[in-house]
Amino acid sequence: MNYTKINNLLGWLCAIIATLTYVLTAEKTTSWWDTGEFIASAYKMQIVHQPGAPLFLMIQNVFSNLAFGDTARIAYWMNIGSAVCSGLTIMFLFWTITALAKKYFKHINKGADFSQANLIQIMGAGLVGALAYAFTDTFWFSAVESEVYAMSSLCTAIVFWGILKWEERADEPGADRWLIFIAYVMGLSIGVHLLNLLVIPAIALLIYFKRSKQVTTGGAFKALLIGVVVLGLILWGVIQFLIKFAAYFDLFFVNSLGMGFGSGAAFFAILVIGGIAYGIFYSIKKAKPILNIALLSLSFIILGYSSFSMILIRAKADPTLNNSDPDNAFTFLSYLNREQYGDEPLFKGRFFDAQPIDVEDAGNVYRKDGEKYVVAKKKSQYKYDKETLFPRIYSEKHVDYYRDFLNLGPNESPTMTDNLKFFFGYQIGQMYGRYLFWNFVGRQNDQQGHGSFTEGNWISGIKFIDNIRLGGQNDLPESEKTDPSRNTYFFLPLILGILGAVWHFGKDQKDATVVGLLFFFTGLAIVLYLNQTPLQPRERDYAYAGSFYAFSIWVGLGVLAIADFLSKKLNAKNAGIAATVVGLLAGPVLLAKENWNDHDRSEKYLARDMAINYLESCAPNAILFTYGDNDTYPLWYAQEVEGIRTDVRVVNLSLLSSDWYMRQAMEKVNNADALPINIDKDKIKDGVRDVIYYREHDIPGYVDIQDLLTLMLSDNPQNKAQLQNGELVNLLPTKKMQLKIDKSAVLANNVVPSKWQGEIVDTMQWNYSLNYVSRAELSMLSILANNNWKRPIYFTTTTPEENYMGLDRYLVSEGFALRLMPINVGLADGDASALSNVDQTYDNIVNKYKWGNIGHAKYIDPDSYRYISMYVGNIFGETAQILLAQNKKEEAHKVVNSAYDNMPKRAYLMSEVMSYTTLIDAMYKVGETKKANEIVERNLKFLKENMAYYMAIAETQPNLEYRNMRFGLASIQRYQQVLSSTNETKLKEEVNSIFETYRYLFEQAAQE
Repeated sequence: MNYTKINNLLGWLCAIIATLTYVLTAEKTTSWWDTGEFIASAYKMQIVHQPGAPLFLMIQNVFSNLAFGDTARIAYWMNIGSAVCSGLTIMFLFWTITALAKKYFKHINKGADFSQANLIQIMGAGLVGALAYAFTDTFWFSAVESEVYAMSSLCTAIVFWGILKWEERADEPGADRWLIFIAYVMGLSIGVHLLNLLVIPAIALLIYFKRSKQVTTGGAFKALLIGVVVLGLILWGVIQFLIKFAAYFDLFFVNSLGMGFGSGAAFFAILVIGGIAYGIFYSIKKAKPILNIALLSLSFIILGYSSFSMILIRAKADPTLNNSDPDNAFTFLSYLNREQYGDEPLFKGRFFDAQPIDVEDAGNVYRKDGEKYVVAKKKSQYKYDKETLFPRIYSEKHVDYYRDFLNLGPNESPTMTDNLKFFFGYQIGQMYGRYLFWNFVGRQNDQQGHGSFTEGNWISGIKFIDNIRLGGQNDLPESEKTDPSRNTYFFLPLILGILGAVWHFGKDQKDATVVGLLFFFTGLAIVLYLNQTPLQPRERDYAYAGSFYAFSIWVGLGVLAIADFLSKKLNAKNAGIAATVVGLLAGPVLLAKENWNDHDRSEKYLARDMAINYLESCAPNAILFTYGDNDTYPLWYAQEVEGIRTDVRVVNLSLLSSDWYMRQAMEKVNNADALPINIDKDKIKDGVRDVIYYREHDIPGYVDIQDLLTLMLSDNPQNKAQLQNGELVNLLPTKKMQLKIDKSAVLANNVVPSKWQGEIVDTMQWNYSLNYVSRAELSMLSILANNNWKRPIYFTTTTPEENYMGLDRYLVSEGFALRLMPINVGLADGDASALSNVDQTYDNIVNKYKWGNIGHAKYIDPDSYRYISMYVGNIFGETAQILLAQNKKEEAHKVVNSAYDNMPKRAYLMSEVMSYTTLIDAMYKVGETKKANEIVERNLKFLKENMAYYMAIAETQPNLEYRNMRFGLASIQRYQQVLSSTNETKLKEEVNSIFETYRYLFEQAAQE
């Protein structure tokens, strides 16, 4: 067979191997974070969070049809969509590596045919690099879930492969069609994710190398600069300013000419299309090829970008999930600009301890109002007393972390040196270098790392190196050794990549520079642009997948470096074979072996089942308040896709503070009625009552919330306060709130169980917990005032307590949700509610709840196992204890056995070990001694080994395990208490022995 056939066949073979791997390990349903929102939105063509991913949603909708109407399989087939995209990415990576290797051999052979040895080396390089990337940690993670990063990687792979195809054919007639193809793919990729655009500088340099008659350093720099400018023109000119100009044309046509909404934007679109068409005609007529290709490329980028019309069209239809409601030019502009998330300073900004000294007007925010656009509010930009170029330590929310990381005293001001120290140490080291090494050196575990020595570090598996960096490697607990996410590659993939890079720069500096630019712009350039603050809610390695893709090209070319070395001892053919075998073993085989178990998500169901548990905790027609991504997006999936408990109205408090979400809350959704928010929509539109601040007015006693609502919603100047600038604003005059209770309504709607009906209060009174009232709190207060207990009101157990508004003592646990009940059982105002409706919780545990297969799955991730503490401590343990206190031993027996059957047979976290004690105590009390002993033995082993591990680390490293050690010390005492009432002599001796080992730590803690 000739080169082309072999290249094509092996490319497709790589795609098949990768795709089958991802299909076998794909999650069967939704996962955590954004996937629930993406799947639900793709299924019904709805609007996801800013800045949207319309093309991704449309393509995933096609994959959903492969479920053939089985809604429980829709998520799986969308996950398969990502698997297919990822498999195709590997195919294009193979062809990219072989194209680069082929180009080298073509050059040294001076155009002669390839030898068999050349062919073996080229194909070996492609196989090693492509399959190595297929099994890397970051790429594999995205390949098995319905997220945008798999499809985005495919766009990047196609574009970089496409420019190499252009280069190969650049001297042939019509070769520039490849550039048009690349532009179109880039335009399409905007509808998936913007990461693909970062290939542009590398493309610009490659075009310069190909077309320039004489390559110079200055010329290369100019080409690179042009590439950066083109990147900026697309990022800001096409994506943002086209829409911005359209919005202001619309503003003029609507407000000045009295025409309808959208008329100005349509006119501007016609101008753009007409201008580009004329420019293309002019370039042909005047024979200006560069202008022609530039305008054609621009037109195809815009054509690809037009997938965002889906956002406008669907927003007009007002679907259930309609994030930001971008149905006009200005809301669409805000949606694309991600204004909901704010901006990070890039070139100039504040230090974290800077104080504002001035406020500047930064422009208007417009909204639709009647038949015109009106100014909703002014944008503000603060000036600070301490500003710097290249700001990296700017967040006032992370002051303690900055000071700790930089070793700054409480009153010590940061300097530019500190700024750069954080940039190199944290943003590059922690948030990029660590991720690079995860993929090519090894990973300690999959716990999120914030700088400790036991969580989320890179690790090699070479003990003395790891011990120098992290300490304690001679005292690793069994839980670490057997952790599926502990992956050690002994630096081998990294060494392959470094060998490939060195070889590449030595043999073909031009192409190596192009790959290097791809590596830089999809890695370190993103670090510069994101300017991340510490303590991110999750790991961000997915953002750098393009950089790891580029490094994998060098991993493949490492085969050629090894073959070059071996050719001094062997003939070229055998050197190629040997290099390929070495490369396959050190790259793909090792990565697949280490990574398979912790990337096999085929047995994980907890994200979906947790959503079901939240929903099933609610009575019919309930209102359920949620807060974060993981207690919201899976619920959206469960309702929108699988149709589970669509009578429950899920309300995200983070979004409820926005005008568009509050408006939507006043409409019926699926089988859930509109929220009883009796507020005129004009009183809460954008720019009106965005936030109402608290100012104490010394009002005696408690004030009815209806009166407070009337005051806060009043447009009467007499009910407002005047600011220094003369503006009149509404205020909250007291935090002492009350709600009079209609007992007959409470009883009629079965709000309170019969055993507590004598505790129903005449008036609920509480102290409001916040210093402001956003639309979210306005909505909740209005619901309380107008609902009259017709609909049950719940909060998820994971909602932060400050979002309860001070209603804590009226919240009753019914499992995974807390129900609002107007009863008084003696809890003080502000106390965290310890009250449980145990009968309802028991019914939920036995008849309704599902446990996501966490007790039997080969692998569960940290987002799943961090819930175990809540399960064993609150859901199972406390429920069993309350049942025992009520002399319901049979029911308690069922609860503890359910816990034993459904929870994992290993420990993951120190906090989890501590949480088990209430459940273990109940197990002993109901006679399940054998099962209790099994758990105690397992947990004491975990406790003993991990405490020794922490102490071993502290011998050579700063002791950063205070939190885990506190859990450990508290656990020792709790297990002593539990075992003291049993006859388990051996276990008592074991826990007492552990106590004696760490007695001095207890004494130190007591002295502190």
